[in-house]
Amino acid sequence: MSALTAHHLIPRQKTKRQGQDPSPTIQICSACHRQIHTLYDNSHLALHLNTLEKLKQDPQLQKFLAWVHKQDPNKRVKIDRKR
Repeated sequence: MSALTAHHLIPRQKTKRQGQDPSPTIQICSACHRQIHTLYDNSHLALHLNTLEKLKQDPQLQKFLAWVHKQDPNKRVKIDRKR
C-alpha cells in the first residue's frame, strides 16, 4: 500500500463542525470516499473502521485501493453503488 500515488488516504487534523463535537477526519480522493460509503454505513464506520489503519487493513478496501492505484488519477473513477 505504500506506493499509492494520487489515490491514497491522508490523515487530516480534527475539525469542528457547527453544533457537533470535533471528530477525526481524513482527506481522501473522491473515488475512495464513494467506495467507503458504498461498502459501509456511517454506524459501521464509526464502530469498526474508525481509524486510518483500520480502513487500510479492511480486505474489501485493500482490493479497491490496489485497483484504484492503477487508474488514471486525472479521470473520475466510476463506483457502483449498493442497490
